[in-house]
Amino acid sequence: MLIYPFTTMNKPLQVMIINGPNLNLLGKREPEVYGNQDFESFLHALKTQFPGVDFHYFQSNIEGELIDCIHACGFTFDAIILNAGAYTHTSIGIGDAVKGVTTPVIEVHISNTYARESFRHQSYIAPHAAGVIVGFGLKSYTLAVQSLLH
Repeated sequence: MLIYPFTTMNKPLQVMIINGPNLNLLGKREPEVYGNQDFESFLHALKTQFPGVDFHYFQSNIEGELIDCIHACGFTFDAIILNAGAYTHTSIGIGDAVKGVTTPVIEVHISNTYARESFRHQSYIAPHAAGVIVGFGLKSYTLAVQSLLH
């Protein structure tokens, strides 16, 4: 399933970033775990850092909307960077959505899920993802983009 590195010679790399529940509270929620930066300002910096990438962004606290977004971009985008938040550990439906699309998905997490509660050690997405990046703060997204380009 790994189809990197992507080349952007003919067109910009189309990347959809999908964030799940409570990630709309970045910068406010548990800064000791998730940091102080909101995602919108981080995304602006990411777009500046990677001008050859056409970023699209979607966030929802609703499981079905996340699945719908995966379906909508999962056959046309070059990559999906997915932080499904707590749904990572509970949603067979999101795992099945990732399995069902052809676009490679990189699962990311801001915190090190393996250093947290034991229920966070299980991912229903990871078996179907092209890769998993955890524990590097918002830089987890940067590392995901770098993995696509290099």
